[in-house]
Amino acid sequence: METAIKATSEIVRDYSRLFVNRGAYTLQSSRPHPESGRHYYFRPKAKRTGKELSLTGTTIRRHLEGELTIGLYAINPSTQRAKWVAIDADYAGAMEDLLKLQYFLQEDKVEAALEMSKRGGHLWIFMERPALARECRIYIYNLALKLGVRIRGAGLVEGIEVFPKHDELREGEFGNAIRGPLGIHRGADRRYWFYGADYALEKQISYLNRLRKVGEEQLRTFIAGKTMPPESDRKRSSADQSAPFVHTSGHEFRILDHVGKVRKVGRNYVTQCPSCAEAGQDRSGDNLAISIDDPRKYICWAGCAKEMIRRAVGCPIPVRQSA
Repeated sequence: METAIKATSEIVRDYSRLFVNRGAYTLQSSRPHPESGRHYYFRPKAKRTGKELSLTGTTIRRHLEGELTIGLYAINPSTQRAKWVAIDADYAGAMEDLLKLQYFLQEDKVEAALEMSKRGGHLWIFMERPALARECRIYIYNLALKLGVRIRGAGLVEGIEVFPKHDELREGEFGNAIRGPLGIHRGADRRYWFYGADYALEKQISYLNRLRKVGEEQLRTFIAGKTMPPESDRKRSSADQSAPFVHTSGHEFRILDHVGKVRKVGRNYVTQCPSCAEAGQDRSGDNLAISIDDPRKYICWAGCAKEMIRRAVGCPIPVRQSA
């Protein structure tokens, strides 16, 4: 067992300033799924009201002290901006790719922090002020393309994953969360540190505070004349690009008509989440749980909202227009 760690109010404050861009968050389950053995993430809700909880300093402290593990969202949907970019790699040769990216980022005078992970690592880049998610993504995707680093998705099963995974979010959407650094990964039952400092909480935070942050004008010089590589540009469907979808049919949406093979686990069917699959995730095909008793009830354990799932299967949730 690790020595007990205490997070001071200053550490909690600095952690929030570095990593927290919106109140929504996820929690990693302390108990593994009985069939897959995975510790899924879920959005926590108040027991009495069912209202989704917002991230607080107390929750951050408990995360840093190892009591629970949070997942963080990159994009604030009210601004479409992100405080950071995280590059996740967990395949054979992943660390070599992350070190290559880190080296060439340094050539741009971008100081990226390399964090350990269960099967590879995460590379974190911090902004002076939150930057547009699309501009962050254009920079990293073009750099990876230049270096020959594979990007997961668009037919590739293995490669880096870039957070934020979306250019923008609609109101009520969350995007994809990534495990908050410096907490304990429940599946591995260990804490993963950044390589740039001693393995002590205050030393780690001090190291992250010292890193050179990327300014918005600096970012725009990096991407001048560039766009997202066509194979990686996650364009909205035609229904999303047009006026709000108006419900004209009396047919009820059935999620089971739009997913692949399912299997029974307890009182649910489980299958691959269409929204996760669109983002190149859920390789094990069990993120989506659908109630057997009432298939109208379904949830993605990775945190995809129903709006995202419906859009991924080509059936966006209708917007009813008033008379």
